[in-house]
Amino acid sequence: METKTYSPRLADKYKKDVVPALMKRFGYKSVMQAPRLTKICVNRGVNGAVTDKKLVDIAVDELTNVTGQKAIATMSKKDISNFKLRKNMPIGAKVTLRGERMYEFLDRLVSVALPRVRDFKGVNDKAFDGRGNYTLGVTEQIIFPEIDIDKVNKITGMDITFVTTASTNEEAFELLKELGMPFKNVKKD
Repeated sequence: METKTYSPRLADKYKKDVVPALMKRFGYKSVMQAPRLTKICVNRGVNGAVTDKKLVDIAVDELTNVTGQKAIATMSKKDISNFKLRKNMPIGAKVTLRGERMYEFLDRLVSVALPRVRDFKGVNDKAFDGRGNYTLGVTEQIIFPEIDIDKVNKITGMDITFVTTASTNEEAFELLKELGMPFKNVKKD
């Protein structure tokens, strides 16, 4: 008897729809040439972490709830006396998602979290770095349904970076658009 293993919805969509669309659009000869999402990095700086260490713990817990994977605290790299900052003090939180968790997070981000942003008209299509990676800034963590608004003491944002194997901005843009990223000013084909 064959057991059915779990596969995220967007991973299946990538294999069935996205790869053929990208091959047709860019004229790839092999499916291995099609760009793919390798990881999603979620990063969050914590304002006031120098004076209150609990803020970093709260940020780590919130990122862990949002992504479904344990987040870690980021440490300062050098001393900055004007900010009363010492080397190796916790100043933020980060998590790197790969595989199934990455596709699950992207699915929740695109279908649930981004539509909850006030006056949402789409994400900026100019935030590519020239090497096929895309960074999205989220201004409020409360757009994620996993976060209980009553327990939030301070509204902060986070940076979400999508790392792809695409070599150009155009390839990365098409990949993310096919995966459902709601870009501004995009004409429907």
